[in-house]
Amino acid sequence: MDKPAGRREWLGLLVLVLPTLLVAMDMTSLFLALPQLSAELGASSTEQLWITDSYGFLVAGFVITMGTLGDRIGRRKLLLAGGAAFAAVSVVAAFSTSPGMLIVARGVLGIAGATLMPSTLALITNMFRDERQRGKAISIWATCQFAGGSLGPVLAGFLLQHFAWGSIFLIAVPAMTVLLVAGPILLPEFRTPAPGRLDFGGVALSLAAVLLFVFGLKQLTTGAGLLVPLGAILAGSVLGVVFARRQLTRPEPLLDLRLFRNRPFTAVLVALVFAGVAMAGVGLLVTQYLQDVLGYSPLVSALLFAPMGIGVAAGTTIAPALARRLPPATAIAGGLVVSAAGSLLLVFADGLPLVVAGIAVLTLGTGPLFALGIGLVVGSVPPERAGSAASMADTGNYLGGSLGLAFIGLTAAAVYHGVFPAGTTLAADVTHPELATQAKEAFTSALNVTGVIATVLFAGLAVLVTAMRTSAERVEELQDAQQAR
Repeated sequence: MDKPAGRREWLGLLVLVLPTLLVAMDMTSLFLALPQLSAELGASSTEQLWITDSYGFLVAGFVITMGTLGDRIGRRKLLLAGGAAFAAVSVVAAFSTSPGMLIVARGVLGIAGATLMPSTLALITNMFRDERQRGKAISIWATCQFAGGSLGPVLAGFLLQHFAWGSIFLIAVPAMTVLLVAGPILLPEFRTPAPGRLDFGGVALSLAAVLLFVFGLKQLTTGAGLLVPLGAILAGSVLGVVFARRQLTRPEPLLDLRLFRNRPFTAVLVALVFAGVAMAGVGLLVTQYLQDVLGYSPLVSALLFAPMGIGVAAGTTIAPALARRLPPATAIAGGLVVSAAGSLLLVFADGLPLVVAGIAVLTLGTGPLFALGIGLVVGSVPPERAGSAASMADTGNYLGGSLGLAFIGLTAAAVYHGVFPAGTTLAADVTHPELATQAKEAFTSALNVTGVIATVLFAGLAVLVTAMRTSAERVEELQDAQQAR
């Protein structure tokens, strides 16, 4: 039996959740500050797009490489190096004097952020060897990661009311300072004993494949034509296939794709991707609905959107207790059914109450997937490969979010323009109240259709996870049913 973690490990966990929280918040906190910083820096619409997207692009592109690199050079070493870079570049971003300078700073922040996420999760897996304690620790980690995205706009709104826009970047400096000071004391070092040579060809292929694919998905949402985004997605997909074939032939792959022979592992990764699709799409539509249809300010909208983060936090918190009473697949599938019920509320939403209730219930149900599912992914590999497995979970989450923003965003736009003429926005002339009312009704219809898509996705994932559970879990469930009789 593995030795239980002690006080040092739990204090180390507190240190590890700081970068996790910051990386998640940095993905979303910029949205409220964008109008102010764009006006001061004179950023064009294209430059604004790159200011927001460069961070996420490079996090998604580098997370596979950084997960494997941490396995080789040491996870604590990579984490501390990434934390130092994140703090330094945050200062540069805060005092940027031009859009180009900020775009480059955001890109470098993305590379630094890619070192943090797989390193923190891999270290947790190494520090907490007792299965029950590891489940609780991963639940805390997942709570910080997914709640951070919802808290980002709220914190940004507070900072922007009292300080300049650069303050949203400077908030990272004290947190990373704590990591750099306490990390060497509280965090142990782990690395692969005989890592072999790093596959630089695989690194280049993975980076190019992910960047092209995510770029294509992002471009789909701009409405600037289909040739460039579809070409990028096709090129990224081809490179992804080449990357996969290369990994299957190497003795020390960047990603061990043979893990997909494990049915629960595959089901969880698929669920992480498509849950990300649903959550990103719902998040996009709900935040616009709160502002453009219900007329709330960005800060008030951020506060009303907070139940999405609170729901994830509650769901991941109760996940370990569910795991003590139910097989993991049953707990995850049950949570996905709850998420489907929350999505169903959005199908009938026509005002604030059902929207807030819908996003809260939806995210509550995802808690077991994020907490237990991610634990299953990293627990499916030997400890020396934990960084690589963690990067697979993170990549699935980022790709799912990009897919959701692209495809659900495009579907919602098609529904909106199917009801309302193309080229007309919710900012209809106040002298035409009937036109404004029709526009708001059209957008509400788009939100309702998004609820339908999310309901189908979550219900389908619940069936998938149930069907692909292990034979051991099926036997255990049958024995429990017989005892109940």
